[in-house]
Amino acid sequence: MYGLETWSLTVREERSLRIFENRVLRRIFGLKRDEITGECIKLHNDELNDPYSSSPIIILVIKSRRMRCAWRVAHMDDRRGDLVGKREGKRPLGRPRRR
Repeated sequence: MYGLETWSLTVREERSLRIFENRVLRRIFGLKRDEITGECIKLHNDELNDPYSSSPIIILVIKSRRMRCAWRVAHMDDRRGDLVGKREGKRPLGRPRRR
């Protein structure tokens, strides 16, 4: 999750992260046994994401850290310089020269 503050997640990427997270949680928690018949039952998504479980949802972690980073940038001191702005002057036309 290095540098997740700068990730731009699309809906497709969020879905693939969610699928990966469910796969990992299923592997961690394993199968559930039915109390009556004793058969093994695969856990459903809502059982994996039980509100009382201790594992945070990865998409919510990413969004909360991005908001925290945006808050920090918005409340920075003016002495630190502009993080958002335009460069002064123009760049030369064409391909850069070889060194």
